Amino acid sequence: MGCFSCFDGTQKQQRKEEERQASAEARAKAAEAAQRRKEQFDKSAAGRAAQAQLQQMAKQSANTNKGEPVLKWQMT
Repeated sequence: MGCFSCFDGTQKQQRKEEERQASAEARAKAAEAAQRRKEQFDKSAAGRAAQAQLQQMAKQSANTNKGEPVLKWQMT
């Protein structure tokens, strides 16, 4: 009976290692697929428009509110 428990433990350890390797391979494939989708999106018209919009927003936020209060109150 003791011998079977050792064999079972070895099998479990081997199965865990196989699952770990399969998981790592799946993560790598998913990362590659995500990278390809991102590259395709960046090449598309929608991707270029999104990039231009982000650049415009960054440019606009860098130039706004140069120490001036947003609301100017006047006492008359």
